[in-house]
Amino acid sequence: METIEAVEKVLIVMAHPDDVDFGAAGTVASWVRSGSNVSYLVITDGDAGGFDLSTARSEIPKIRREEQRKAAAHIGVHSVEFLGYRDGSLQNVSSLVRDISRVIRKIRPDRVLCQSPERNYLRVPASHPDHRAAGDATLDAVYPYARNPFAFPELLEDGLEPFVVKEVLLSAHPEVNCFVDVTETFDAKIGAILCHNSQLPDPNTVGPMVKKWLEIGAERAKLPHGRLAEVFFKITI
Repeated sequence: METIEAVEKVLIVMAHPDDVDFGAAGTVASWVRSGSNVSYLVITDGDAGGFDLSTARSEIPKIRREEQRKAAAHIGVHSVEFLGYRDGSLQNVSSLVRDISRVIRKIRPDRVLCQSPERNYLRVPASHPDHRAAGDATLDAVYPYARNPFAFPELLEDGLEPFVVKEVLLSAHPEVNCFVDVTETFDAKIGAILCHNSQLPDPNTVGPMVKKWLEIGAERAKLPHGRLAEVFFKITI
């Protein structure tokens, strides 16, 4: 299985606030420490999330945006953009592909990391319908729309030139072919997850649960006992 090294610029596209932290914050922290410039694009505000019935639902989008910015800053990411789509009803539609294409053309990343558009029966919660729709739309944006000068002409009119993304990593995909050793950034990952207070009725369970996931990832990557890994499926386009 291939080790994924840091590149200069990375765009991470996720459906909800906290998705990147549960799925890839150890990797992101590793890349940032190696000098990568990482940007987040969060498609919804996570307005269907939470557990506290005393919190007004109208306040959730603001709370979740603040939590995601705090979590990003915790691991050294300072570029966080939100599209504001409705949580729980995300679909791969033209407007979403256009909006993701816009950000790709603006950021011009060497690598995109997004969620898998395929259901993972070994990790069903990671295959939330919004996650799959977000991954599907992101892959459509990567190819062909962000690179096609004749697609979404309004982007070109706004001065956003076409851009070719050459590499995509899929999170929570049924198959994996690459990994990042996150043993040294595990604490940073947990710290980022714990920034999402509104989503954690029992924060004390987070560390052991996530560590178990990463131990399984390390086993799949054939790393020595005691190491931790986040695993992905790499696509070269």
